[in-house]
Amino acid sequence: MVTELNQELVAAFLAAGDNELEVVDPVTRRVYVLVDCETHRQAMDALRRQQDRNAIGEGLKQMQSGAGKPLDQAFSEMRARLGFPRHE
Repeated sequence: MVTELNQELVAAFLAAGDNELEVVDPVTRRVYVLVDCETHRQAMDALRRQQDRNAIGEGLKQMQSGAGKPLDQAFSEMRARLGFPRHE
């Protein structure tokens, strides 16, 4: 969903310059942060990369401790679950 900012928010956003702008919902008192779209995309990409690194690190720890499944077994189970033919 996209909505337009009113003039008061536009002026506040411009005054904030390169900084984020915090806005408060007067009913719930919940605070929101407004940033430009490109900054948001970059932040979300960085977060996903960090989450991927964390997941890989956790997988490596499990593998090193002997937990988990051998790769061939995991692929075989995945093929069976998805109805793919067995890999020869």
